[in-house]
Amino acid sequence: MNSSALTNALQQLTSLAEQAEGASPRNLTSVSTSGFAGELQASLQRINQLQQTATSQSNAFQAGSAAVSLSDVMADSQKASIAFQMGVQVRNRLLTAYKDVMSMQV
Repeated sequence: MNSSALTNALQQLTSLAEQAEGASPRNLTSVSTSGFAGELQASLQRINQLQQTATSQSNAFQAGSAAVSLSDVMADSQKASIAFQMGVQVRNRLLTAYKDVMSMQV
Protein backbone atom coordinates (compact mmCIF):
# COMPACT_ATOMS: atom_id res chain seq x y z
CA MET A 1 0.00 0.00 0.00
CA ASN A 2 1.48 3.33 -1.00
CA SER A 3 1.48 6.57 0.93
CA SER A 4 -1.26 8.26 -1.11
CA ALA A 5 -3.63 5.32 -0.58
CA LEU A 6 -3.03 5.47 3.17
CA THR A 7 -3.56 9.22 3.19
CA ASN A 8 -6.79 8.85 1.23
CA ALA A 9 -8.06 6.13 3.59
CA LEU A 10 -7.20 8.26 6.61
CA GLN A 11 -9.01 11.27 5.12
CA GLN A 12 -12.11 9.17 4.48
CA LEU A 13 -12.10 7.82 8.05
CA THR A 14 -11.63 11.33 9.43
CA SER A 15 -14.52 12.60 7.33
CA LEU A 16 -16.77 9.77 8.55
CA ALA A 17 -15.79 10.44 12.16
CA GLU A 18 -16.64 14.13 11.79
CA GLN A 19 -19.99 13.30 10.20
CA ALA A 20 -20.78 10.92 13.05
CA GLU A 21 -20.02 13.65 15.60
CA GLY A 22 -22.33 16.06 13.80
CA ALA A 23 -19.61 18.42 12.62
CA SER A 24 -19.41 19.49 9.02
CA PRO A 25 -16.72 17.51 7.24
CA ARG A 26 -13.69 19.32 5.94
CA ASN A 27 -13.28 19.26 2.21
CA LEU A 28 -9.97 17.37 2.14
CA THR A 29 -10.53 15.81 -1.25
CA SER A 30 -13.58 15.14 -3.32
CA VAL A 31 -14.57 11.66 -2.15
CA SER A 32 -16.97 9.79 -4.37
CA THR A 33 -20.11 8.72 -2.52
CA SER A 34 -20.44 5.69 -4.78
CA GLY A 35 -17.43 4.04 -3.16
CA PHE A 36 -16.92 2.54 0.25
CA ALA A 37 -18.24 5.58 2.12
CA GLY A 38 -21.46 5.52 0.10
CA GLU A 39 -21.96 1.83 0.71
CA LEU A 40 -21.30 2.26 4.41
CA GLN A 41 -23.77 5.12 4.63
CA ALA A 42 -26.42 3.14 2.72
CA SER A 43 -25.90 0.18 5.06
CA LEU A 44 -26.31 2.37 8.13
CA GLN A 45 -29.48 3.85 6.71
CA ARG A 46 -30.82 0.35 6.00
CA ILE A 47 -30.04 -0.74 9.58
CA ASN A 48 -31.84 2.35 10.88
CA GLN A 49 -34.82 1.63 8.63
CA LEU A 50 -35.03 -1.97 9.88
CA GLN A 51 -34.95 -0.81 13.50
CA GLN A 52 -37.65 1.79 12.89
CA THR A 53 -39.84 -0.79 11.14
CA ALA A 54 -39.41 -3.24 14.01
CA THR A 55 -40.28 -0.54 16.53
CA SER A 56 -43.38 0.57 14.65
CA GLN A 57 -44.52 -3.06 14.20
CA SER A 58 -44.03 -3.69 17.91
CA ASN A 59 -45.92 -0.54 18.88
CA ALA A 60 -48.79 -1.42 16.53
CA PHE A 61 -48.99 -4.94 17.96
CA GLN A 62 -48.97 -3.62 21.53
CA ALA A 63 -51.74 -1.19 20.62
CA GLY A 64 -53.86 -4.14 19.50
CA SER A 65 -53.79 -3.61 15.75
CA ALA A 66 -55.36 -6.58 13.95
CA ALA A 67 -53.20 -5.93 10.87
CA VAL A 68 -50.00 -6.92 12.70
CA SER A 69 -49.31 -10.48 13.79
CA LEU A 70 -46.89 -11.60 16.46
CA SER A 71 -44.86 -13.55 13.91
CA ASP A 72 -44.36 -10.38 11.83
CA VAL A 73 -43.26 -8.47 14.92
CA MET A 74 -40.78 -11.18 15.93
CA ALA A 75 -39.40 -11.54 12.39
CA ASP A 76 -38.88 -7.79 12.02
CA SER A 77 -37.32 -7.61 15.46
CA GLN A 78 -34.84 -10.37 14.62
CA LYS A 79 -33.99 -8.77 11.26
CA ALA A 80 -33.23 -5.50 13.03
CA SER A 81 -31.20 -7.25 15.72
CA ILE A 82 -29.09 -9.19 13.22
CA ALA A 83 -28.53 -6.07 11.09
CA PHE A 84 -27.45 -4.10 14.16
CA GLN A 85 -25.05 -6.85 15.25
CA MET A 86 -23.58 -6.89 11.75
CA GLY A 87 -23.15 -3.11 11.89
CA VAL A 88 -21.34 -3.37 15.22
CA GLN A 89 -19.01 -6.03 13.82
CA VAL A 90 -18.24 -3.91 10.75
CA ARG A 91 -17.51 -0.95 13.03
CA ASN A 92 -15.19 -3.10 15.14
CA ARG A 93 -13.33 -4.30 12.06
CA LEU A 94 -13.00 -0.74 10.75
CA LEU A 95 -11.62 0.45 14.08
CA THR A 96 -9.13 -2.41 14.13
CA ALA A 97 -8.03 -1.59 10.57
CA TYR A 98 -7.75 2.11 11.46
CA LYS A 99 -5.60 1.31 14.51
CA ASP A 100 -3.41 -0.97 12.39
CA VAL A 101 -2.90 1.78 9.82
CA MET A 102 -2.16 4.35 12.52
CA SER A 103 0.40 2.11 14.20
CA MET A 104 2.33 1.54 10.95
CA GLN A 105 5.67 3.21 10.71
CA VAL A 106 6.25 5.29 7.61
